Order: sequence, then C-alpha cells, then structure tokens
Amino acid sequence: MTTDAEIAVLEALAAQGESLEAKTAPPFRARLRLVDRKSRMLLLDRCADEAANTALLALPRAKLQIEWGEWRIAFVAGNPAPFPHEGTEAIRLDFPEAVQIGRRRIYPRTPGPQPPLRCVAQIGDAVVFEAEVSDLSMGGVGLEISFDADELEPGEVLTGCRLERPGGETVTVDLEVRHTTMDPNRHRVARVGCRFVHLSPAAMALIAGYVRA
Repeated sequence: MTTDAEIAVLEALAAQGESLEAKTAPPFRARLRLVDRKSRMLLLDRCADEAANTALLALPRAKLQIEWGEWRIAFVAGNPAPFPHEGTEAIRLDFPEAVQIGRRRIYPRTPGPQPPLRCVAQIGDAVVFEAEVSDLSMGGVGLEISFDADELEPGEVLTGCRLERPGGETVTVDLEVRHTTMDPNRHRVARVGCRFVHLSPAAMALIAGYVRA
C-alpha cells in the first residue's frame, strides 16, 4: 500500500510540474499534473505525441518513472483513461500500490564489458530469461533482454541470477529491478536496469575487474 510519505513525494513533484515517462512505444513523456488523495487518482497532462497517448491509454497498467536530480521515482499505476480537468483533457490513473524511490546510479559505469558477460535468471529448472550485459558497475547492471519485459516491475527482486563469462567463472547475484525500457529501434528488446542486492566476494572480484579495465 502506498505510504503517506510516498504520496507526499508525488504531491511535491506534481507541485513542481515535474515530467514523467511511461514505458510505451513511442515513449510517453508529460507533466504529472495532480495527485488527488481523496479520489486516489493521478492526473497527467497529455503527451505532445498523440501516438504515445494512444499507447498509454491502451495499457491496463502503466510503468512510470520520474528522474529528479540524483533520484529516480518509479511506480506502476493502473486503468489509464481520458479525464476532463480544468477545461482540458488529462489522463487519469489509479493510485500506485507502491512507489520505489532510490538514487540514480552513482558508481562509475563500464559500457559493453569485455570479455562479454551474460546474465541468466532461473526459477528451479526453468530459465526466466537470458540477457546480454550492456553495462556494469559495482552498484548494478544494465541488461538487454530479447523478450517483452512488461512482467518485470520496479522493486521486483530476482534471486540467484548467474553472471557468466564465456570460458570463465560464473558468479551468483541477486538483482532488484529498477526500471525497464523497450528499445524503439530493436523489436522485442528491452533494456532493464537492476541494482545488486548483495554481492559475494567472488562476484565483487569479477565486477571490480571489469570496472578497473
């Protein structure tokens, strides 16, 4: 359940007229207009790109995020719909169930790690996904996943993921999903940013080697 503190953060962002982004194709970007505690709804301005509005309104639940200074605020809100407000048409969404608030990446990032790394997430004997590591730091990892990443939500923790180096060692890490973005230039490819929940000494040594390189 969304806490009073989380709602207060959204209210402050709306008061400042901050823009948010939704994970749609084409990307939706517009101002957070209103946070209505009484009606438990959010109101967004419509995007300048009408195709992005159509894409957002077609979703049952929208993934949204705001980049605010060094902070990233991410949440999922359901039932987007047109809504008249103060003489213009806005977009209404239900209150999010939770709001993820965290610092943006503060560690030096290594793009295109060499030799390449792969990440494998698995539940039991079933592989959830295999992904290329697009960038790496001591704080987290960027992944390129060839599937529809809509099922991965901010705050979701993926335990026991394997980082595999071809012909080299494999280490196990737990990852917290921070954000997902569909690549507009590559069909069914998602970019997923994750934070390391914990790192074993072996995982720290492997990642540190890439960062130093």
